[in-house]
Amino acid sequence: MNKKIQIAAVLLAIWASVAQAGIFDDEEARRAILDLRQRVDNGRQDAAKLVTEETQRATEENTQLRRSMLELQNQIESLRADLARMQGYNEQLTRDVAELQRQQKDIIQGVDDRLRKLEPLKVTVDGREFAVDQAEKRDYEAALAIFRKGDFVGAQAAFVEFLKRYNPSGYTPSAFFWLGNAQYATRDYKEAIQNFRILLSTAPDHMRAPEAVLSIANCQVELKDTKAARKTLEELIKAYPQSEAAAAAKERLTRLK
Repeated sequence: MNKKIQIAAVLLAIWASVAQAGIFDDEEARRAILDLRQRVDNGRQDAAKLVTEETQRATEENTQLRRSMLELQNQIESLRADLARMQGYNEQLTRDVAELQRQQKDIIQGVDDRLRKLEPLKVTVDGREFAVDQAEKRDYEAALAIFRKGDFVGAQAAFVEFLKRYNPSGYTPSAFFWLGNAQYATRDYKEAIQNFRILLSTAPDHMRAPEAVLSIANCQVELKDTKAARKTLEELIKAYPQSEAAAAAKERLTRLK
Protein backbone atom coordinates (compact mmCIF):
# COMPACT_ATOMS: atom_id res chain seq x y z
CA MET A 1 0.00 0.00 0.00
CA ASN A 2 2.88 2.48 0.82
CA LYS A 3 4.46 1.83 -2.57
CA LYS A 4 1.21 2.62 -4.37
CA ILE A 5 1.07 5.95 -2.49
CA GLN A 6 4.66 6.69 -3.58
CA ILE A 7 3.77 6.05 -7.24
CA ALA A 8 0.79 8.42 -7.02
CA ALA A 9 3.01 11.11 -5.47
CA VAL A 10 5.53 10.82 -8.30
CA LEU A 11 2.81 11.19 -10.95
CA LEU A 12 1.37 14.23 -9.22
CA ALA A 13 4.80 15.85 -9.11
CA ILE A 14 5.21 15.28 -12.84
CA TRP A 15 1.95 16.91 -13.72
CA ALA A 16 2.68 19.79 -11.43
CA SER A 17 5.93 20.36 -13.25
CA VAL A 18 4.13 20.36 -16.62
CA ALA A 19 1.74 22.97 -15.39
CA GLN A 20 4.59 25.23 -14.37
CA ALA A 21 6.50 24.83 -17.68
CA GLY A 22 4.32 27.35 -19.51
CA ILE A 23 5.67 30.29 -17.59
CA PHE A 24 9.25 29.69 -18.63
CA ASP A 25 10.84 30.76 -21.82
CA ASP A 26 11.73 28.42 -24.61
CA GLU A 27 15.17 27.47 -23.27
CA GLU A 28 13.83 27.01 -19.93
CA ALA A 29 10.89 25.23 -21.44
CA ARG A 30 13.21 22.84 -23.26
CA ARG A 31 15.16 22.18 -20.10
CA ALA A 32 11.99 21.80 -18.23
CA ILE A 33 10.66 19.43 -20.86
CA LEU A 34 13.85 17.38 -20.78
CA ASP A 35 13.82 17.35 -17.05
CA LEU A 36 10.20 16.42 -17.09
CA ARG A 37 10.86 13.60 -19.53
CA GLN A 38 13.67 12.38 -17.29
CA ARG A 39 11.48 12.57 -14.30
CA VAL A 40 8.67 10.84 -16.20
CA ASP A 41 11.07 8.12 -17.30
CA ASN A 42 12.36 7.80 -13.77
CA GLY A 43 8.81 7.70 -12.50
CA ARG A 44 7.93 5.03 -15.03
CA GLN A 45 11.00 3.04 -14.07
CA ASP A 46 10.18 3.40 -10.40
CA ALA A 47 6.59 2.45 -11.09
CA ALA A 48 7.67 -0.55 -13.19
CA LYS A 49 10.10 -1.52 -10.49
CA LEU A 50 7.40 -1.28 -7.87
CA VAL A 51 5.01 -3.32 -10.03
CA THR A 52 7.73 -5.88 -10.62
CA GLU A 53 8.49 -6.10 -6.92
CA GLU A 54 4.81 -6.36 -6.06
CA THR A 55 4.30 -9.01 -8.73
CA GLN A 56 7.32 -10.95 -7.54
CA ARG A 57 6.20 -10.71 -3.93
CA ALA A 58 2.67 -11.80 -4.88
CA THR A 59 4.13 -14.68 -6.91
CA GLU A 60 6.29 -15.77 -3.99
CA GLU A 61 3.34 -15.53 -1.63
CA ASN A 62 1.20 -17.49 -4.07
CA THR A 63 3.95 -20.12 -4.41
CA GLN A 64 4.28 -20.35 -0.65
CA LEU A 65 0.51 -20.59 -0.32
CA ARG A 66 0.37 -23.38 -2.91
CA ARG A 67 3.20 -25.17 -1.13
CA SER A 68 1.34 -24.86 2.18
CA MET A 69 -1.88 -26.09 0.57
CA LEU A 70 -0.03 -29.07 -0.88
CA GLU A 71 1.50 -29.91 2.48
CA LEU A 72 -1.92 -29.59 4.10
CA GLN A 73 -3.43 -31.88 1.47
CA ASN A 74 -0.67 -34.43 2.08
CA GLN A 75 -1.34 -34.28 5.81
CA ILE A 76 -5.06 -34.78 5.20
CA GLU A 77 -4.36 -37.80 2.98
CA SER A 78 -2.01 -39.19 5.62
CA LEU A 79 -4.65 -38.73 8.31
CA ARG A 80 -7.22 -40.44 6.09
CA ALA A 81 -4.86 -43.37 5.58
CA ASP A 82 -4.20 -43.56 9.35
CA LEU A 83 -7.94 -43.43 10.02
CA ALA A 84 -8.57 -46.23 7.52
CA ARG A 85 -5.86 -48.34 9.16
CA MET A 86 -7.33 -47.66 12.59
CA GLN A 87 -10.79 -48.62 11.39
CA GLY A 88 -9.40 -51.82 9.90
CA TYR A 89 -7.54 -52.52 13.13
CA ASN A 90 -10.69 -51.91 15.19
CA GLU A 91 -12.70 -54.22 12.94
CA GLN A 92 -10.05 -56.94 13.26
CA LEU A 93 -9.89 -56.37 17.01
CA THR A 94 -13.67 -56.73 17.22
CA ARG A 95 -13.49 -60.00 15.30
CA ASP A 96 -10.63 -61.24 17.49
CA VAL A 97 -12.53 -60.38 20.67
CA ALA A 98 -15.63 -62.17 19.37
CA GLU A 99 -13.53 -65.23 18.52
CA LEU A 100 -11.87 -65.19 21.95
CA GLN A 101 -15.27 -64.94 23.61
CA ARG A 102 -16.51 -67.90 21.57
CA GLN A 103 -13.43 -69.94 22.48
CA GLN A 104 -13.79 -68.97 26.14
CA LYS A 105 -17.44 -70.06 26.06
CA ASP A 106 -16.46 -73.39 24.48
CA ILE A 107 -13.71 -73.90 27.07
CA ILE A 108 -16.06 -73.11 29.96
CA GLN A 109 -18.68 -75.43 28.50
CA GLY A 110 -16.07 -78.17 28.12
CA VAL A 111 -14.86 -77.70 31.68
CA ASP A 112 -18.44 -77.78 32.95
CA ASP A 113 -19.09 -80.98 31.03
CA ARG A 114 -15.95 -82.60 32.45
CA LEU A 115 -16.78 -81.43 35.95
CA ARG A 116 -20.27 -82.86 35.64
CA LYS A 117 -18.73 -86.16 34.66
CA LEU A 118 -16.51 -86.02 37.72
CA GLU A 119 -19.21 -84.85 40.11
CA PRO A 120 -20.45 -87.57 42.49
CA LEU A 121 -23.86 -89.02 41.71
CA LYS A 122 -26.38 -90.15 44.26
CA VAL A 123 -27.66 -93.64 43.56
CA THR A 124 -29.91 -96.05 45.44
CA VAL A 125 -29.01 -99.73 45.15
CA ASP A 126 -30.52 -102.55 47.23
CA GLY A 127 -32.17 -100.02 49.54
CA ARG A 128 -29.01 -98.00 50.18
CA GLU A 129 -28.30 -94.47 48.98
CA PHE A 130 -24.71 -93.41 48.43
CA ALA A 131 -22.52 -91.23 46.21
CA VAL A 132 -20.46 -92.62 43.33
CA ASP A 133 -18.65 -91.17 40.36
CA GLN A 134 -19.94 -91.74 36.87
CA ALA A 135 -17.28 -94.27 35.90
CA GLU A 136 -18.01 -96.31 39.01
CA LYS A 137 -21.74 -96.35 38.24
CA ARG A 138 -21.08 -97.25 34.61
CA ASP A 139 -18.76 -100.17 35.45
CA TYR A 140 -21.11 -101.63 38.07
CA GLU A 141 -24.10 -101.48 35.77
CA ALA A 142 -22.04 -102.99 32.94
CA ALA A 143 -21.02 -105.95 35.14
CA LEU A 144 -24.61 -106.46 36.28
CA ALA A 145 -25.81 -106.35 32.65
CA ILE A 146 -23.35 -109.15 31.79
CA PHE A 147 -24.75 -111.25 34.65
CA ARG A 148 -28.35 -110.69 33.54
CA LYS A 149 -27.46 -111.81 30.01
CA GLY A 150 -26.45 -115.16 31.48
CA ASP A 151 -22.73 -114.73 30.83
CA PHE A 152 -21.73 -115.86 34.32
CA VAL A 153 -18.04 -116.34 33.52
CA GLY A 154 -17.87 -112.84 32.06
CA ALA A 155 -19.84 -111.48 35.02
CA GLN A 156 -17.32 -113.00 37.46
CA ALA A 157 -14.44 -111.28 35.67
CA ALA A 158 -16.34 -107.97 35.54
CA PHE A 159 -17.25 -107.97 39.25
CA VAL A 160 -13.74 -109.02 40.33
CA GLU A 161 -12.29 -106.16 38.29
CA PHE A 162 -14.87 -103.75 39.72
CA LEU A 163 -14.01 -104.73 43.32
CA LYS A 164 -10.32 -104.21 42.61
CA ARG A 165 -10.80 -100.83 40.99
CA TYR A 166 -13.38 -99.35 43.38
CA ASN A 167 -12.53 -100.23 46.93
CA PRO A 168 -14.21 -99.13 49.05
CA SER A 169 -17.46 -98.43 47.25
CA GLY A 170 -21.12 -98.20 48.13
CA TYR A 171 -21.61 -100.91 45.52
CA THR A 172 -19.24 -103.33 47.32
CA PRO A 173 -21.82 -105.46 49.22
CA SER A 174 -24.02 -105.80 46.12
CA ALA A 175 -21.00 -106.59 43.96
CA PHE A 176 -19.98 -109.45 46.31
CA PHE A 177 -23.56 -110.74 46.23
CA TRP A 178 -23.70 -110.89 42.42
CA LEU A 179 -20.19 -112.27 42.20
CA GLY A 180 -21.21 -115.11 44.54
CA ASN A 181 -24.29 -115.81 42.43
CA ALA A 182 -22.22 -115.88 39.22
CA GLN A 183 -19.84 -118.37 40.88
CA TYR A 184 -22.77 -120.46 42.07
CA ALA A 185 -24.07 -120.55 38.50
CA THR A 186 -20.71 -121.89 37.30
CA ARG A 187 -20.61 -124.39 40.21
CA ASP A 188 -17.69 -122.68 41.90
CA TYR A 189 -19.42 -123.23 45.25
CA LYS A 190 -16.49 -122.71 47.59
CA GLU A 191 -15.60 -119.35 46.08
CA ALA A 192 -19.26 -118.39 46.11
CA ILE A 193 -19.51 -119.20 49.85
CA GLN A 194 -16.42 -117.09 50.54
CA ASN A 195 -17.82 -114.04 48.76
CA PHE A 196 -21.25 -114.38 50.37
CA ARG A 197 -19.52 -114.44 53.76
CA ILE A 198 -17.57 -111.29 52.89
CA LEU A 199 -20.90 -109.58 52.22
CA LEU A 200 -22.25 -110.74 55.59
CA SER A 201 -19.15 -109.68 57.51
CA THR A 202 -18.97 -106.21 55.97
CA ALA A 203 -22.70 -105.41 55.75
CA PRO A 204 -24.78 -107.76 57.95
CA ASP A 205 -27.76 -105.40 57.72
CA HIS A 206 -27.66 -105.25 53.92
CA MET A 207 -30.91 -105.94 52.09
CA ARG A 208 -29.25 -108.87 50.29
CA ALA A 209 -27.83 -110.37 53.50
CA PRO A 210 -30.68 -112.88 54.06
CA GLU A 211 -30.41 -114.03 50.43
CA ALA A 212 -26.64 -114.36 50.83
CA VAL A 213 -27.15 -116.70 53.86
CA LEU A 214 -29.66 -118.76 51.90
CA SER A 215 -27.24 -118.93 48.96
CA ILE A 216 -24.50 -120.22 51.31
CA ALA A 217 -26.84 -123.00 52.41
CA ASN A 218 -27.56 -123.81 48.75
CA CYS A 219 -23.84 -124.04 48.02
CA GLN A 220 -23.36 -126.35 51.03
CA VAL A 221 -26.16 -128.58 49.78
CA GLU A 222 -24.46 -128.76 46.37
CA LEU A 223 -21.24 -129.68 48.17
CA LYS A 224 -23.15 -132.50 49.97
CA ASP A 225 -22.52 -130.83 53.33
CA THR A 226 -26.04 -131.28 54.67
CA LYS A 227 -25.08 -130.68 58.29
CA ALA A 228 -23.51 -127.33 57.50
CA ALA A 229 -26.49 -126.43 55.31
CA ARG A 230 -28.96 -127.13 58.15
CA LYS A 231 -26.92 -125.01 60.54
CA THR A 232 -26.78 -122.17 58.04
CA LEU A 233 -30.53 -122.29 57.50
CA GLU A 234 -31.16 -122.23 61.23
CA GLU A 235 -28.88 -119.20 61.59
CA LEU A 236 -30.77 -117.51 58.77
CA ILE A 237 -34.12 -118.02 60.50
CA LYS A 238 -32.70 -116.70 63.76
CA ALA A 239 -30.89 -113.67 62.30
CA TYR A 240 -33.52 -112.58 59.78
CA PRO A 241 -36.84 -114.05 61.00
CA GLN A 242 -39.08 -111.66 59.02
CA SER A 243 -37.35 -112.10 55.67
CA GLU A 244 -38.61 -114.04 52.67
CA ALA A 245 -35.31 -115.94 52.78
CA ALA A 246 -36.17 -117.13 56.33
CA ALA A 247 -39.51 -118.46 55.10
CA ALA A 248 -37.72 -120.35 52.33
CA ALA A 249 -35.17 -121.65 54.89
CA LYS A 250 -37.96 -123.14 57.04
CA GLU A 251 -39.35 -124.93 54.02
CA ARG A 252 -35.94 -126.35 53.03
CA LEU A 253 -35.18 -127.51 56.56
CA THR A 254 -38.13 -129.84 56.35
CA ARG A 255 -36.67 -131.41 53.21
CA LEU A 256 -33.13 -131.83 54.51
CA LYS A 257 -32.33 -135.11 56.22
